[in-house]
Amino acid sequence: MPFKYIVYEKAEALATITLNRPEALNAFSKEVIDEVLEAVEDAKNDQGVRVVILTGAGEKAFSAGADIKAMKGMNSLKARELSLMGEKLCCTLENMEKPVIAAMNGYALGGGLEVAMSCDLRIASETVRMGQTEINIGLIPGWGGTQRLTRLVGIAKAKEMVFTGKMIDAKTAEQLGIVNMVVSAEKFRETVREFALELASKAPVAIRIAKALINKGAEIGLDAALALEREGFGVVASTEDLQEGVSAFSEKRKAVFKGK
Repeated sequence: MPFKYIVYEKAEALATITLNRPEALNAFSKEVIDEVLEAVEDAKNDQGVRVVILTGAGEKAFSAGADIKAMKGMNSLKARELSLMGEKLCCTLENMEKPVIAAMNGYALGGGLEVAMSCDLRIASETVRMGQTEINIGLIPGWGGTQRLTRLVGIAKAKEMVFTGKMIDAKTAEQLGIVNMVVSAEKFRETVREFALELASKAPVAIRIAKALINKGAEIGLDAALALEREGFGVVASTEDLQEGVSAFSEKRKAVFKGK
């Protein structure tokens, strides 16, 4: 399928979506979002894909967020449309059954950080600078930043980042729990690939149900969440993958999971 604003590649059970507007710091436009959503839908339906990676072309940026030039003269209706557009992308990534890794290089600002936070896991190059910088142009986050950032770092730190619009470096982001790991720029791409392949080797059904339970459980009370976990545990216990895992453990070999 031809794309103009992204590069979409599939290999070794991995689907990689690369935002490909380096001249615009990989900013999101409606066209970019539409293409990412199309690629995500393809990865979702491809039984050979087990992990999705979202990253940015070049070394300067994962994504600088929404295209600011398009905001000039924006009215309330257009602003709401922009918010819904980004929200659809973020919720699609968050609710996708397969794990999604944000491979963050360079700047991850505004909507770029919001999109990264909607992914399951975030691996950052040591060069990353990130922030909810919307306040600097008189705006607030509109793609879930006030909500997902708060869930990751807590209310006080989220308010600080949103109110000041200041950028933080990769190590600070790791300490705050925004990213899972920070790696050197030289080893960044290979580390992301190795980590993604490790995830791809795990039982797909178990990962899918675990992801859904973690996402849903974070929004409801503990008793209800535990009830959901019990049901999920029962479902996973009926899979062929569990029997393969038990056999592999007994036979001291690596399990080969088929997602059944």
